[in-house]
Amino acid sequence: MSFRRSGFTLVEVLVATTIGAFIAMVAVATLKAVTASAEIVDSSVSTAAELRFASRTISRDLVNMYRPKNKNDTRIFGLAEDAGGANNSYMVFYAMSRTKARRQEPEGDVYEVEYYLLAEEERSVLMRRFWPNPTKDEEVEPGGILTEIAENIDVFEVRYFDGEEWSYEWPEDMEILPLLIEVSLVASPEKSGQPIMETLFVNLSKSMGSMEEDDEQEGEEESSGQE
Repeated sequence: MSFRRSGFTLVEVLVATTIGAFIAMVAVATLKAVTASAEIVDSSVSTAAELRFASRTISRDLVNMYRPKNKNDTRIFGLAEDAGGANNSYMVFYAMSRTKARRQEPEGDVYEVEYYLLAEEERSVLMRRFWPNPTKDEEVEPGGILTEIAENIDVFEVRYFDGEEWSYEWPEDMEILPLLIEVSLVASPEKSGQPIMETLFVNLSKSMGSMEEDDEQEGEEESSGQE
């Protein structure tokens, strides 16, 4: 009489185990790759969102730059510091704002706004200072509300156009305001080495032109009233 044995042989078990281990290794590696890719995408998206927020904030402040009839009452001042082939800028100016720096405190409509790059050991942060007491007095220490606009900023570069040429600096004793301002921001996401760049242009000549037209209309109305 012959007996038929059921079950797997040792060779079959070893082959099945090897195949299962290989599939598990491939699945784990694929999962790690997908997770790493998702983290890189999330980091890039987060950095891009911070750059867009910083760009919109700077653009809003520049568009609302304070431009009184007496040019001595306005202010814009820009410096640039060489930082490894790029220019990290410092910029301060007067801006009109309806948003208060301090809640439930009496404030005017004109604020001093300052932007600069704060370099720390592990990160660099774009800072914004918002002060409800603008003054050109050097003896008065500037104050205001400090806010972190964006993190991991590698480059904060500002250029000014006076109608003839671009410059990285704008002296405070300039008798005119820049016609165009270009702001470039470069940031490196934490999970990726690919930098992200955001650039904005602010045309100040349009609003300046409208103010001059208003002044001309007021002058015509006054002259016609005197007649």
